[in-house]
Amino acid sequence: MYHSDRSEKASLETLLPMSITDQPTNDKARKLKKPFLGAAAAALCCLLLVGSTLPNCWHNENPNSATRTSSHTSSVSDDFLSCSIKNFEETGYPFLDGVHSITTEEFVARRQRLAEALLSDGADAFAVEPGYTFSYYANITQQQWEVWEPEERPFLMIIQPDGSKKAKTTFLVPNFEAERARLLGMPFDDDEDITWVTYEEHWDPYATLASSKALSPKDGKDSAVVVVDEEMRDFIARGLATQSSFNVAGLGGDVERVRQIKAPAEVAILRAVNTGTVEAIRAIRPCLQPGLTENDVASVLDSTLRSASLEPFFDIVLFDEDASNPHGGTDGSKKLTNTTMVLIDVGAHLYGYSSDVCRSFFPPFTSTDNSTWDADIEHRISVWHTVFEAQTQSLSALTLGHAAADVDIAARRVIEDAGYGDAFTHRVGHGIGIKAHESPYLNKGNVDTPLRAGMTFTSEPGVYLVDHFGVRHEDVLLVKEQGLPDVLSGERATCPWKP
Repeated sequence: MYHSDRSEKASLETLLPMSITDQPTNDKARKLKKPFLGAAAAALCCLLLVGSTLPNCWHNENPNSATRTSSHTSSVSDDFLSCSIKNFEETGYPFLDGVHSITTEEFVARRQRLAEALLSDGADAFAVEPGYTFSYYANITQQQWEVWEPEERPFLMIIQPDGSKKAKTTFLVPNFEAERARLLGMPFDDDEDITWVTYEEHWDPYATLASSKALSPKDGKDSAVVVVDEEMRDFIARGLATQSSFNVAGLGGDVERVRQIKAPAEVAILRAVNTGTVEAIRAIRPCLQPGLTENDVASVLDSTLRSASLEPFFDIVLFDEDASNPHGGTDGSKKLTNTTMVLIDVGAHLYGYSSDVCRSFFPPFTSTDNSTWDADIEHRISVWHTVFEAQTQSLSALTLGHAAADVDIAARRVIEDAGYGDAFTHRVGHGIGIKAHESPYLNKGNVDTPLRAGMTFTSEPGVYLVDHFGVRHEDVLLVKEQGLPDVLSGERATCPWKP
């Protein structure tokens, strides 16, 4: 879950980094741990609550982790930042080991899968303009094509199966921009079939495409079925539809599933960026001190992520009652206290792929001695475990044989049974890939979308008690051929002191 209106968000140029040459600097070979912690972990943490302290949540924290000691306003920011980055660096960044950007061969394979999906769906072509989907098939974002703003001259990529069922690509581009388009360095093999259709400023670009015969009906049909991406601007879709030889159709079926089902290279990047983002949250926690504001934490978290070549594009840091609104909306000035429940929801990019994780936790100076807890602290701990169990149950439903709706229903049932049904105000999750939010969507109305191996999702149940506090747990998961999903965000949280 994310919100993009923070002042700390990245520039437009970094919203879709998909370079096939931009590599992180870490090259050490380390083994990444990926344990699955389910209801047993929550039960263990609950059992610890009956004692006078919580040793597993408190005393077992890394004794070598850096901590902030300065209380002077002028040095707090620098001390906080250096502490967090030091902790992050000491992990050795194992999540980056062996991860690389998407290769030309993978882009070729994607276009081929699309051509086969078009045949399966009975469609003739797929049309897309620069954006997320264009970057998925040809490594060019909207900002890389038009750094100024999306403009009125259409630049389209049209992929279709040729007579031998191989992918054929046609570009529709303004004549004066054709050379610039060729210089973009899009990932194509030398033997791929590429056609360029150019138009002058005073021509109708859609009539030009139709008359070029580069896209023509097949199997004796009067018009070619052209599937348009969900990001296609309306005036372009309507322009294509003005041509009698084109029958414009919306995205769906096997064509939509090409992006939904991730290849191994995509899964590796998603694992790296999401695990790294969780580790950045864990690195920042030992450095927290009373008096820091939400904005202080957000700023240092961004810098911590960048220290490992992860580019943040949103962060939500909310304390106490500010977190009762899932995406915030306050000004970030609330200060950390000894009893604050912290909610951090953050996303970053690596090789164009997104992380989107959330952790709710107490700062390191909140007492684990239950003899010191008041009813409010006990309430927060109870809600934390309710939400954790809801996420655990959602993972149990994130398997083959279930529909997208089942995942939401499984989590929602736990929260409703605990008496907080009205406080769980959003769906349980969404697909994730080059976009932080992409289809399929895990809501209880999505009963007709079956889960398939290779799909990746967030699971992020939450409870939001207005004017009190909010709790959300969010991890990224891969649907497998058999069994429970693979957690792509590393270790799940263990308890309110170990996010």
